[in-house]
Amino acid sequence: MELASAKAVISGGASGLGLATAERVIAAGGHVTLLDLNEAQGEESAARLGERASFVKTDVADENNVRDAVESARAFMQGITLAVNCAGIATAGRTLGREGPWPAENFNRVIQVNLVGSYNVTKEAAAVMQHNEPDGNGDRGVVISTASIAAFEGQIGQAAYSASKGGVVGMMLPLAREFAQFGIRVNTIAPGIFLTPMMAGMPEEVQESLGQQVPYPQRLGRPEEYASTAAFIYENAYVNGETIRVDGAIRMQPR
Repeated sequence: MELASAKAVISGGASGLGLATAERVIAAGGHVTLLDLNEAQGEESAARLGERASFVKTDVADENNVRDAVESARAFMQGITLAVNCAGIATAGRTLGREGPWPAENFNRVIQVNLVGSYNVTKEAAAVMQHNEPDGNGDRGVVISTASIAAFEGQIGQAAYSASKGGVVGMMLPLAREFAQFGIRVNTIAPGIFLTPMMAGMPEEVQESLGQQVPYPQRLGRPEEYASTAAFIYENAYVNGETIRVDGAIRMQPR
C-alpha cells in the first residue's frame, strides 16, 4: 500500500506521535482525520495540515463516540485504509502507596483509554476497511496500535499502564489472524522514551538524564521516528502480527 493514497484515522492525532504520523501521511499526499479530546489543539493541527485533514473530537473510551467519529472520518476521506492508535494516558501510582492501596477506578481508567480505546478504534475502522477494494497484494487496510516498552519492562508505579500496553500487544495477534480473511493487517509499535508534549514539559536536565539512559542513540526518541515506523509498516505488505520496538535498545530498570 502506498502512503500517498492513504486515508488515515489517527487517535491522539492532535499532538505528539499521532500528529507526527499525520504529518507524514499528508506530506506523502494522503488524507487524515485526527481524533482527539483536545478540541482546540485538534482544530489547530488539522488546519495546519491543510484541506486533506479534518478533526473530530473523540473520547476513545466511549464506543458510540468512536463509532460516530469513524463514520465522520469515512465520509470526509471517502473511505479508511489506515488506523493508528496513539491516544493514551500514563497515570501512575504505587499499588500500595502512602495513602493506602491505589483506587481501582484509577486503574480502570487507564485500561479503558489505552486498551479498550485502541480496541474501539480498531474494530470500527476495520468494519469500514473490510469493504475496500484490495490492492495488488490483497491489502484492504492496516491497523497500527501503540504499546510501549512498559508492556515488557514496566517500572514500579506502572502496573495499570503496563497492563494496558501489554493488553495492546496481546490482542494484536488474534486480531491479525481474524482480519486476515479481509486483507487487513494488524501491527503494534512499542516506543521507548520519546520527546512527546508531556516529556517536552519536563526540565531540560530531566530530558537529558533520561536520554542518557538510552544505549544508542543516546537521546530521546523523536516523533518523526515513530511516524517513519508507521509508514514502513503500512507500505510493507509482509509485516503483520508484529510488535516493533523503537527504543534505542533501552531496557527499563525497576525505577
